[in-house]
Amino acid sequence: MIGRPYPLLTLGLALSACSNAAPDVRQTGPNPTLPAQRQTLVPPMKIAEPAGWNGTLPTVPAGYAITPLATDLKVPRQMLVLPNGDVLVAEGKGGNAPKLRPKDVIAGYIKSLGNTGVKGGDRITLLRDANGDGQAELRTVLIDGLDAPYGLALVGGDLYVANQGALLRFPYQDGQTRITTPGQEVTKLPSRVNHHWTKSLAASPDGSKLYVGIGSNSNVGERGMEVEEDRAVIWEVDRATGAHRVYASGIRNPTALAINPQTNALWAVVNERDELGARLVPDYLTSVRAGGFYGWPYSYWGNHADPRVRPQRPDMIARAIVPDYALGSHVAALGISFTTGGGMGGSFAEGAFIGEHGSWNRQDLAGYKVTFVPFAGGRPAGAPRDFVTGFLDGEGHARGRPVGVAFDARAGALLVADDLSNTVWRVTRSGSR
Repeated sequence: MIGRPYPLLTLGLALSACSNAAPDVRQTGPNPTLPAQRQTLVPPMKIAEPAGWNGTLPTVPAGYAITPLATDLKVPRQMLVLPNGDVLVAEGKGGNAPKLRPKDVIAGYIKSLGNTGVKGGDRITLLRDANGDGQAELRTVLIDGLDAPYGLALVGGDLYVANQGALLRFPYQDGQTRITTPGQEVTKLPSRVNHHWTKSLAASPDGSKLYVGIGSNSNVGERGMEVEEDRAVIWEVDRATGAHRVYASGIRNPTALAINPQTNALWAVVNERDELGARLVPDYLTSVRAGGFYGWPYSYWGNHADPRVRPQRPDMIARAIVPDYALGSHVAALGISFTTGGGMGGSFAEGAFIGEHGSWNRQDLAGYKVTFVPFAGGRPAGAPRDFVTGFLDGEGHARGRPVGVAFDARAGALLVADDLSNTVWRVTRSGSR
């Protein structure tokens, strides 16, 4: 219950309610419909408030089964499947950027209604399901004392963890269940303000480079561009020396990174900007070109100019790359994992699973599910398919909210981190172990 709202909050909710109407347009795939911009003092806001699973399970297609691999975690975000089948889970949350505008206060309150009340663990938990029954019989804290860990990568005998302010390296041996050696700092990561605090991570196919996704410090530069230095970028970090360069820029919030095993190309899911309407701007999945510029803050989806940005930069807009594949406006894509070796079979054999955390800034809820984007020849090829749903109940409440996804090729399973119910779910084909 809200109780007695602040007058500003009451005004914001009223303005949001007046902005309910939005055309139902197709916004997935390589050519999404982009309606006219609708700037509002306060964008339409609605969050799915928590309801709990209460004995129910997420919904998966016929022929598949889902079980909780582990519960009672502390804000699970991203995962990494180790070569021996152990699963690492990064737990935590960071940020706490100061509120800049009345809208920020209202949005912060609305978003808080859809979050877990559990404090982030600031740790890496190891889960082991040795007998393959879908439940982890061993659960241990591999590394603790971290600072909002998010991205994970393993290269040889080194485990890399992207805290919100630094990229760390830990020695790792196969089967190890506890690391007490302090992490070695590979490089500091931009952490001033930290409006978008998550630092996504992926290793190059040869292991020589690490890619770090670093989100913007604002929606569209309203804090001033000086605080956007080294923000809305993907860094390429030399694993041996820690030296880094900007690999791609203008990519507002690259929340998850992955290497496409078919082509060895780097791909990202990206959260786009707000306050232009319930159907603008689509979040997206894209390959990441070295030296590429993706528009933020000056434009979106290629050359669609954002009129709020001052000064306007037509020269930058002319350079902006059109993303490969739209996922829908405000779905909040936070996870990506490619399949290998036939994937999950059937209609889910070759492609990428996407974890969609769910919207807060449109009246009709979007996301709150795991989708599958089919690929052919290393490129998206077809409409997205729902794979794990049921995170919303019939009354618009959230039982859970998916974040990271990880395909486990050894077990033919998909893992889904749910940071609302604090669960890691495991999906397999029915009857498989």
